[in-house]
Amino acid sequence: MDMIVGKALDGTKPKREWIYAKKPGGKLFAYRQWLGYTLLALLVAAPFIKIGGEPFLMFNIIDRKFVLFGNVFWPQDLHIFVFGMLIAMVCIVLFTVVYGRVWCGWACPQTIFMELVFRRIEYWIEGDWQQQKKLNQAPNTWAKQRKKLIKHAIFLLISFFISNIFLAYIIGVDNLWKIMGDPVSQHLGGFVSIMLFTLVFYAVFAYVREIVCTTVCPYGRLQGVLLDDQSITVAYDYRRGEPRGHRKKGSEQAVGDCVDCKLCVHVCPTGIDIRNGLQMECVSCTACIDACDAVMEKLDKPKKLIGFYATGEIAGDTKKKGNTRAIAYTVVLVVLMGIFGWLIFSRSQVDGTLLRAKGSSYQIRPDGTVSNLYSLELINKTHQDMPFELVAAAENFTVQVVNKIDELKSGGTAQLSFFLITAQREVQAYKTNVKVNVMVDGRVLETMKTTFVAPPGGGN
Repeated sequence: MDMIVGKALDGTKPKREWIYAKKPGGKLFAYRQWLGYTLLALLVAAPFIKIGGEPFLMFNIIDRKFVLFGNVFWPQDLHIFVFGMLIAMVCIVLFTVVYGRVWCGWACPQTIFMELVFRRIEYWIEGDWQQQKKLNQAPNTWAKQRKKLIKHAIFLLISFFISNIFLAYIIGVDNLWKIMGDPVSQHLGGFVSIMLFTLVFYAVFAYVREIVCTTVCPYGRLQGVLLDDQSITVAYDYRRGEPRGHRKKGSEQAVGDCVDCKLCVHVCPTGIDIRNGLQMECVSCTACIDACDAVMEKLDKPKKLIGFYATGEIAGDTKKKGNTRAIAYTVVLVVLMGIFGWLIFSRSQVDGTLLRAKGSSYQIRPDGTVSNLYSLELINKTHQDMPFELVAAAENFTVQVVNKIDELKSGGTAQLSFFLITAQREVQAYKTNVKVNVMVDGRVLETMKTTFVAPPGGGN
């Protein structure tokens, strides 16, 4: 189980020191469980929840179809996704600057699966951290191998389940059920992909574990650049805690509130000592806060020897602007998310691409009218079939459809060609800007712009 992580001073490659995290507990852990299991339930249920026939969330990269909260997005909505990505980047930066790495410890899928699923199974089968350590150091008896076999079999099953959930986000639940019901030979590529992802998830949660947070994930390294002395992080109040040690009866030696029980180290899932100051490996899971608070309560001392602090606050440099900045950044985050929500829910129900037909020019007709040929692709972004008609916005233009289509199917597309026709005497310039309306139930649902080409007046 040991892994190589670097080189020692003598050039040899030291083995990874396996982390045995003590089972956490306490008020903050209870809150983290409520949030974590809620997010986990949402992650599992989202592909299966349908709104108007569409999944709650789906990211079908293959068909370039994306669904957010039941709303279908196509490549034509790329601007919304670009804005959403920018908002996500700004949120990561601002949230980290103000609140530290709380995302990692409370909402990151890696942490939720590791701490609330896989490690809980490990506690159930192998016991708490000391029992796990003894088991791994014990001889290879049948009892030991049986526990290991059961644990890793469950890990593989859960990893297989996770892989299928992620597949449901890509291809949709209906296609997933179909694939599961068909023979493997019909979907051999998909089956191989699922097995590869299963092995990746299994390796991450069974062996790699905290290395994902401390080494692989770039967010931890980004944190070191973003944090300052006003950022709120999980920290140890060294002014109150030092010097460490037990206060002996009759002794006049001054000691701090930290009794050096090392419980904060034992419960840490990344194996750090929070008392050594702010560290990149800290994921703000608050397990050390709960452990320390329990000790302080038994010793009848104030809690929060380890708590949420700004480094400047611990150093005695508390600044009022810290709260002002937190409020200002939070307002910015709320405004950005509000704009993104407005873009999602206020977008048009129909989108289209209108182009002049390639290789075509104007046609002067015997009745004194002139026409241009256009090609149009319409996309229905809703969950209902939609009857429609094309109407020119200007009264002096009429639309003549070549291949008449009266209805857009739910989530479907339609490609059609049509002529824009007007009396040549009405043409004032060689190029005229015109608009074509997509009418649904007597109201304009989408307006598309193009140009109409024809010689002005009666010229040829």
